[in-house]
Amino acid sequence: MFADRAKIFIKSGKGGDGHVSFRRELYVPAGGPDGGDGGCGGNIVFEVDPGLNTLTDFRHVRKYVAKDGESGKKKRCHGANADNLVIKVPEGTVIKDFETGKVIADMSGDNRSEVILKGGKGGLGNMNFATATMQAPKYAQPGQPGHELWVLLELKVIADVGLVGFPNAGKSTLLSRVSNARPKIANYPFTTLNPHLGVVDLDGDGFIMADIPGLIEGASQGIGLGHDFLRHIERTRVLVHVVDAAGTEGRDPVEDVRTIHAELEKYNPDLLKRPILIAANKMDAVYTEDEDPSEVLRREFEPAGIPVYPISAVSGQGIKQLLYGIQEQLKKVSRKPVIFEKEFEISYASDQNLPYTVEKGEDGAFVVEGPRIEKMLGYTNLESEKGFQFFQNFLKENGILEDLEAAGIQEGDTVRMYGLAFDYYK
Repeated sequence: MFADRAKIFIKSGKGGDGHVSFRRELYVPAGGPDGGDGGCGGNIVFEVDPGLNTLTDFRHVRKYVAKDGESGKKKRCHGANADNLVIKVPEGTVIKDFETGKVIADMSGDNRSEVILKGGKGGLGNMNFATATMQAPKYAQPGQPGHELWVLLELKVIADVGLVGFPNAGKSTLLSRVSNARPKIANYPFTTLNPHLGVVDLDGDGFIMADIPGLIEGASQGIGLGHDFLRHIERTRVLVHVVDAAGTEGRDPVEDVRTIHAELEKYNPDLLKRPILIAANKMDAVYTEDEDPSEVLRREFEPAGIPVYPISAVSGQGIKQLLYGIQEQLKKVSRKPVIFEKEFEISYASDQNLPYTVEKGEDGAFVVEGPRIEKMLGYTNLESEKGFQFFQNFLKENGILEDLEAAGIQEGDTVRMYGLAFDYYK
């Protein structure tokens, strides 16, 4: 069974405790404290494994806990750091916070490995607390606790072109004819359950095509397996609607297209902003004396900029023209893969203590700097709407906006952060 969704529990390791001990050697009557520091707990690291293509393994193991750091020892010996716990996932896996549904990380593109939960820091041994007035401290710092989180893993296939349509419209047959994919093909009463990927080689210029399992009306509300299927469309750059033009299933081709488009819009309106082509399939099965169904589709959808290609996935009729049409559309859109941006920041006690400063410069601009700000800017894409919204929430939730207001900022004033400049508006 193909698995593309899993809920798992992850917990990083606790830091080792600092040690309390004193140097005891012959001829050294007051050796002083020599308790060593504890080691750091293991991180939870997610890593892309090219050999995986499902999340099946997570159906059997749902709890992942990293080891704790070793406690410090006498003679100033540092406790060993725990090994990181590496969790292997297929490329295209999106890691979300289960409670909020917000994206923590997208294991796609250049992101092959990412620390999701940091282990706790080791505690300081008593050798760190000796002072002129306290030369024999009998206490040490405990290790910081690990962090735990329920996360949702979602696999969203990575393909240039997605084939969508009702069950039995001929998507699997089309994919098997134009690529090296070999999906099971039959007149299923419902639909293919697994998304299949195939590489299409067209005059040496290849692209990846995905047979997205057949949709039904109500899919956007999760009816059937709607959400499980629709999430695989989100990364595709061009959509091809395969429709049964001959009406062999007793449905109206025009209504089929309208229904599926309505489901796509309800699920994610951005999907309909991508290039869409209609493959009017099963033209070899059209025996009626009535008007050519591909012409009906053309008249209905080509004025809206959606080209229609009459094809037969069984005989191969019109497939070359369809592939060249897809290739032309791909040239018009960015080759950059669709990456889901970070929306959720895991808060650590140590991060809360990272300092930042809010100062008014000589030019009247307000300058905000500090390790915490620099860290946040390092993983936030401010050029996107979602990224900028995440940035604004960060400033609000961490009290930075309050500090700016306390410093006397007014609407229209400039805020600078590490070379970036923004106008302040409430």
